[in-house]
Amino acid sequence: VTLGRELHRQITVRLRKVGVARDRALIVGSGEAAQSIIQHIQNNPQLGYRIVGVVNGQAEKHVAEMPVIGTTSDLSELIDLYHIDEVIIAQPELQRQELVSLVASCQRGQVSIKIYPDLFSYMAGGMSVDDLGGLPLLSVRDIALRGWKLSLKRGLDIFGAAIGLIFLSPFMLLTALLIKRESPGPVFFVQERMGLDGRPFPMLKFRSMRVDAEKNGPGWTKENDPRVTRIGRWMRRNNWDEIPNLINVLLGHMSLVGPRPEQPHFVQQFRERIPRYMERHREKAGVTGWAQVNGLRGDTSIEERLKYDLWYVENWSFWLDVKIILRTIVQTLTGRSKNAY
Repeated sequence: VTLGRELHRQITVRLRKVGVARDRALIVGSGEAAQSIIQHIQNNPQLGYRIVGVVNGQAEKHVAEMPVIGTTSDLSELIDLYHIDEVIIAQPELQRQELVSLVASCQRGQVSIKIYPDLFSYMAGGMSVDDLGGLPLLSVRDIALRGWKLSLKRGLDIFGAAIGLIFLSPFMLLTALLIKRESPGPVFFVQERMGLDGRPFPMLKFRSMRVDAEKNGPGWTKENDPRVTRIGRWMRRNNWDEIPNLINVLLGHMSLVGPRPEQPHFVQQFRERIPRYMERHREKAGVTGWAQVNGLRGDTSIEERLKYDLWYVENWSFWLDVKIILRTIVQTLTGRSKNAY
C-alpha cells in the first residue's frame, strides 16, 4: 500500500510539473500576503495549482502580475464561471464576520477553502493545517472528491449499477408481481429527494406502503408501522426496496455510495437547526452510505448520521466506496441491517 501511494504521488508530481492535473485556484486578498501565495505557487508548479485570478476590494488591476477578476461580493458567481477547485484566502485585515461571509460564499459545489494562517485568530475549531510546499495554510473545508476522482467514482457507479440491474432483473420482476398481488397501485414509488448542491430529483423505490400512506403529509417510518405492507416490511428490512435506486445511479441523479437523500420537507427543517447540515449535499446522494452500514438509518439521530456523512465526504477514497458496497451486500444477505423497518 505504501509503495502504491508513493508511486501515485510521484506520477501526480510529474504530471503537475508539465501542467496536467492542476487545480484551478482563486486567490482572495491583496498586499504582501496574496503576493507571497501567488509567487510561491508560480515558483512551484509541482504543487498542482493554476491560479485563475485574484479577488479583492481594491482598485488595483493586478496582484503579483495576476489579474484581479472581481470583488469578494462576486465570489460565488466567479467560482461557477471559472470552474474553481480551490479558494485561498490571503487577506489578514479581514474581520471575523467578513471571513465567515467569505467562507459562506464558497459553500456551493466542489470547492476547497484554505486560509493563510495570519487569519488564525479569527477562526476556531474544525480546521487542519496543510503544507503548500513549505508554506502553511489553514484548511477550513477540504474536498476529497474532485477532478479525476469524480470520473473514477462515476465509472464505478455506471459499472456497478449496470451489473446490478442485469443480475437482479429476474428478482426485480418477481418483486413487482408480489407487490401487485398484495396491494393495488403502482410497483414503483417516485418521490422528490434532495441531491447534489441541494438540487431535487425524482427517486425511484419499490413501493413498500399503501398508496395512501402519505395522505396526511410526509413522516418517518416507525417500527411496526401499519402503513407498510407485508412484502414491504421484508423489502425494507433487507434494503430491497432501494434496488430501483440503481436506475437513478445510471441517470446520474445518485451514486452507489454517498449520504442518503432526504425529502425537501425534512431538509428545510434540518438545515435551520443543525449546523453544517447542507455540507452533506456537496456530493451526490447514495444508494448506501457510511452512516447506513454503521446502523444509522430510519428513525435515528440526524446529528449522529450527519457526523458519518461529513466524515465520508471529507475522507472519500475508491477503496472506501468498495468497502461500503461490500458491507452493504453482506448486511443485506445476512439480514443484519440495523434500524430498517
